[in-house]
Amino acid sequence: MTLSTLKKSVCAGMLLAAASTTSVADEGGVSFWLPGQFGSFAAVPGDPGWSLPLVYYHSSVDADASKSFRRGGQITAGLDVRADLVFAVPTYVFDEPMLGGQASVSMAAALGSAKVGVNATLTGPSGGTLTGSQSDTVDSVGDLYPAAYLKWNRGNHNYIAYTMAGIPVGSYSVDRLANLGTNHWSWDAGGGYTYLDPKKGHEFSAVLGFTYNFENSDTDYQNGVSGHLDWAASQFFSEQLHVGLVGYFYQQLTGDSGSGAVLGDFKSRVYAVGPQVGYFFPVGGQKWYVNFKGYYEFDAENRPEGWNIWIALAIPLGAERK
Repeated sequence: MTLSTLKKSVCAGMLLAAASTTSVADEGGVSFWLPGQFGSFAAVPGDPGWSLPLVYYHSSVDADASKSFRRGGQITAGLDVRADLVFAVPTYVFDEPMLGGQASVSMAAALGSAKVGVNATLTGPSGGTLTGSQSDTVDSVGDLYPAAYLKWNRGNHNYIAYTMAGIPVGSYSVDRLANLGTNHWSWDAGGGYTYLDPKKGHEFSAVLGFTYNFENSDTDYQNGVSGHLDWAASQFFSEQLHVGLVGYFYQQLTGDSGSGAVLGDFKSRVYAVGPQVGYFFPVGGQKWYVNFKGYYEFDAENRPEGWNIWIALAIPLGAERK
């Protein structure tokens, strides 16, 4: 395996790091930042020009009836969430260097469905007490997520700095249990590292970030600041195939606030680990890339836990034309 061949192949795969995701809902122990967004090759620079990463995301999480959550205008006991989302993330990599690195921008948009079930609804929007299990389903579009990245390469060592925003234009109603929008602005920033040894086929990536959430004006609820670490490790078995592990750590650092935060600071936490496999293949003289990764969550606090899978396809649209 040569340096030039592997670097060229990775240029397609690394664009999956730009695949931002929306949360199924907010305030119910689920954040604007959906852990697992960054994976292998996250900090590796790519070819200048346009690309189109496409991502299918499926999530299945739950919490037992002993745990209460704020869902829109209601306090619920227990939670069961299923989501299926498809993301398109048009991405542009600039040719001219910036601050000694390579700059890129992306805009993520999603559509899909979410189904939420609860064991009991304890309080409604007007303050009345309700009982009995309920469920709700929504099929619509999510928020928009613009992002900007800077990446630097120093031999086998690669570095990234990024920033991302959440624009609340997705489907949301305070009276629904299921939503695809957050109904509040969000901002996230961080940095990371990728070690890539083309001779031995070793790869390791880790990206650390922090999220600030603005207030949801419909519920007077503001999520606290959170920290998150996404990591991935893999081994190439050929110039096309690599296999490894992925994981994430998510920890809310400050408590929730606002008059709607009736459950207190409600700091949430979750960890996850799982397998991944990636494969490069030629299409029309260019390298496309497909990646599968799955996460099993554990040790959750004030947050449902379960499992999720990502199937991503990176489509290069050609180098920049001058």
